[in-house]
Amino acid sequence: MTVYFIGAGPGAADLITLRGARTLAACRVCLYAGSLVPTELLAECPPGARLVDTAQLDLDRITAEMVRAHEEGHDVARLHSGDTSVFSAVAEQMRRLDAAGVPYEVVPGVPAFAAAAAALKRELTVPTVGQTVILTRVAQRATPMPEGEDLATLGRSGALLVLHLATGYADRVVAELEPHYGADCPAAVVAFASRPEELVLRGTLADIADQVREAGIRRTAVILVGRTLGARQFRDSHLYSPDRDRDHVC
Repeated sequence: MTVYFIGAGPGAADLITLRGARTLAACRVCLYAGSLVPTELLAECPPGARLVDTAQLDLDRITAEMVRAHEEGHDVARLHSGDTSVFSAVAEQMRRLDAAGVPYEVVPGVPAFAAAAAALKRELTVPTVGQTVILTRVAQRATPMPEGEDLATLGRSGALLVLHLATGYADRVVAELEPHYGADCPAAVVAFASRPEELVLRGTLADIADQVREAGIRRTAVILVGRTLGARQFRDSHLYSPDRDRDHVC
């Protein structure tokens, strides 16, 4: 049988994809991160499905659950918050399943940064202002950053930065980015994007850390820094320009 890694979306239960919901409804076993995945999604599981909250399980126990289901002939829905392509800890699970000979597929989901942009009502790439988005985080004791991926280095690009797992280090983020972006650079924090308790903070590098501290935000949030967040005067894109040759595909 097959393990399906499903991106459950950023928080709102109705932001799972149609494919994700259909796959979830067909699996007799569902492993989900109880602290991150909305419990309303579990109603999509078939009656009598085995539901396993992985919040307190280590990698060995999670793998054992998937292998057990495979041996029993059941498909497995492995629900992850956001999208599986970034900061999902899916890579090590896939490696374990490869070793165990268990097949798997991936169903993408709506990533947190996309939900944050929607909450801000901003396009993260704006013509002539910024066309690059960098998804990253800050170094922590548990998982250091690879060489060359520190904020000071990434900040030299001037690109729009989206930082996951970083609100507890907002002061450090500001200190490392301010020399490259300037204190007046637009910055925002979106916590619990798409959920009823969603919280949006808007400011600049000069004040965003203070806002985070005053709001008491510690987790389930992303920090965004870059000039496109405040762009107002910019050239229209070529996509819908009357000068574009629509007889040729670009």
